[in-house]
Amino acid sequence: MKQNFLKIFPIALAGLIIGNSAQAQETSGQKPALRTWSIGVNAGALTGISPLGGQNDFSNWKTSFGYGLYIKKQISPAFALRLDGVRGKVRGDNSETFNDGTINTSPIASYNTDLRYSASLSAQVNMVNWSMFNQHNNATLYALAGGGFVNYAPTTVATGSSTEVTGPAVNKMIVPVGVGAKFRLSEGINFDLGWTINFVDGDKFDGYARGSNDKYNYGYAGLEFALGKGKQLAFFSPTAATYEEALAAKNTANALKSDLDAQKAENSKLRSEMNDLLKDSDGDGVADKLDKCPNTPAGTVVDGSGCPIKIPAPVVTEKVIVTEADRKVVRDAIANLEFDLGKATIRSKSYATLNRVAALLVEKNFSLKLAGHTDNTGSRELNMRLSKERAESVKAYLVSQGANASRIEATGYGPDQPIATNKTAAGRQQNRRVEFTLY
Repeated sequence: MKQNFLKIFPIALAGLIIGNSAQAQETSGQKPALRTWSIGVNAGALTGISPLGGQNDFSNWKTSFGYGLYIKKQISPAFALRLDGVRGKVRGDNSETFNDGTINTSPIASYNTDLRYSASLSAQVNMVNWSMFNQHNNATLYALAGGGFVNYAPTTVATGSSTEVTGPAVNKMIVPVGVGAKFRLSEGINFDLGWTINFVDGDKFDGYARGSNDKYNYGYAGLEFALGKGKQLAFFSPTAATYEEALAAKNTANALKSDLDAQKAENSKLRSEMNDLLKDSDGDGVADKLDKCPNTPAGTVVDGSGCPIKIPAPVVTEKVIVTEADRKVVRDAIANLEFDLGKATIRSKSYATLNRVAALLVEKNFSLKLAGHTDNTGSRELNMRLSKERAESVKAYLVSQGANASRIEATGYGPDQPIATNKTAAGRQQNRRVEFTLY
């Protein structure tokens, strides 16, 4: 088992390094969303006793200095792989009795084991984040367990002797199990507190075979440095991220509903204004706001101001001839015709050319057909109504300038007769129009 691990461990280490290099190449020039790689350095106390119980070979354990280095890959917010290395010395003697009062009769009076190096690969699990509703936490508790090997050489002193005897350096399997707490000092630096018990696959770690496997503790403090850019995956809370996304979606929905309600209110106001503008109580074809003779009897022929025509209109017996000059007057009016956005209100810049059309209708007694058109933006019902209202608005203006209301026909076709594609802004602009046809 030990030989297989010694073969596999360098391969795993090389795989971690190559994987990091490949990831760096893949994301070259791109800012990573979260940091997943980190390195840590630590120092602390090494002891050769287990506080969790079991058999201890020496009655008096002593604290020695140890130091370590690790590389960590965070796979998810809760899980990481960690490669540790530790060096130091582990010491103990029998200068005191055991806790139960018995005296250790071991033939070894003391030991001093040189922990030349240890290397282990562990799975680290983040058990508790400081706050599950904070998307990026400042502290977390973790536990780890794994496997590895240790190279050590024990130096012992026999009972009743002062001569030190150093044994050969050996390699043994170890199983590290530990817990810790990590605190985020900044976006790239963490303070790490940890404690690990290392169970050795052998009984001579302390130079004395007493019939049970040895173990040693490493309690440490250190700094961890997160590599790359962005926030650290180890402190990330998926619960908080999901909650914030849901809250943002709710706020967006509320904003859209508010905009929709405002648009409905604006449309209702627009319909009310148009109804007031086009209201014709006596049905003579002249809107009440322009009708100077309200309440004329049904069927009465009226002029542009809504008053009865006293002189019968001459009967036209000759064929109506529309000249190119007449058509140019109409084309100019079409080219300069503009409405307020989404409304049937004619802008003042269109008045001059419309006035010439009205004068032409009065002078030559032409008839005129007005056809309103829109693009396909919005509902068909709204577009049909808007095209009709714009054609009626042009008719009302021409009548206000003296044109004969009975000779003007206003029709709305909505989006049904496009002259260009509705897939482009330029095409939609061409489709929003009012056509004039003289006859």
